[in-house]
Amino acid sequence: MRPSLMRSASQLLRRRSYSSASGQPERKVAILGAAGGIGQPLSLLMKLNPLVSSLSLYDIAGTPGVAADVSHINSPAQVKGFMGEDQLGEALKGSDIVIIPAGVPRKPGMTRDDLFNINAGIVKNLCTAIAKYCPYALVNMISNPVNSTVPIAAEIFKKARTYDEKRLFGVTTLDVVRAKTFYAGKANVPVTDVNVPVVGGHAGITILPLFSQATPATNALSDEDIKALTKRTQDGGTEVVEAKAGKGSATLSMAYAGAVFANACLKGLNGVPDIIECSFVQSTVTELPFFASKVKLGKNGVEEVLGLGELSDFEKEGLENLKGELKASIEKGIKFANEN
Repeated sequence: MRPSLMRSASQLLRRRSYSSASGQPERKVAILGAAGGIGQPLSLLMKLNPLVSSLSLYDIAGTPGVAADVSHINSPAQVKGFMGEDQLGEALKGSDIVIIPAGVPRKPGMTRDDLFNINAGIVKNLCTAIAKYCPYALVNMISNPVNSTVPIAAEIFKKARTYDEKRLFGVTTLDVVRAKTFYAGKANVPVTDVNVPVVGGHAGITILPLFSQATPATNALSDEDIKALTKRTQDGGTEVVEAKAGKGSATLSMAYAGAVFANACLKGLNGVPDIIECSFVQSTVTELPFFASKVKLGKNGVEEVLGLGELSDFEKEGLENLKGELKASIEKGIKFANEN
């Protein structure tokens, strides 16, 4: 192990104290892109999380105002704002979880791949800093296209010799949130009781909700209903972009989904058992190197990547259809990281 990594590890251990009030470990969460459309509501939601003791908000501009605003909320997390690349290291030091919503949002007519050239460079720079300042943090990647940005992050961490596949996550929780909402509405069941696994990737046809495994089960949905629900889940981002008529993308629901996944990671780190969420991670579930499926979270990040379970014929077809596009997106990210 490199001396710098050993120092970081010892600093992390020294910092791992417990809150006398709650008996919970103190946890620092950093949000990179905290002044953006996703970052601001995500900052608010993480300030409200009782498992967060320190909240570090970073962006290239606007962060002091966001931090000041959020810091006035009467919840325990201590908030600090950091602005500009010269403050990035300080923002990251000692972080347990780094959430990355940084980058440009989608606009009407824009696919996630259209975002690639801008967001790929942003992600590369941020991950280079993470490798240097908090190599043991869990990294929650929100920046799109996730199918490419997660492989970029993995390659950057490999180059820095800090890569741990258990600590890198593509946040696909919004696909799950949408699938639950749409299923509950169509099946006429309470949405708070619904669970729907969503596998594959995080763009278009690579998003595969497994409605055959949804709970509570229902006989009320026809094959056509399932197809329509699948299509709506896959196109959920476009639905919001079009509804906002050029003035934004899915920021509020994405912030909520990001907060849900970060909360699950915090619970896992704190030793809460049986925390399972879907996420885009390094995987052997299929022949692809990265794949979203149910993941059991624990004290080191990923404890176990769970299999797909039994699929319907429609889902089996969807699985085969998504592989080509997902493979190309993964390879695009790897190529970018190694050529730039």
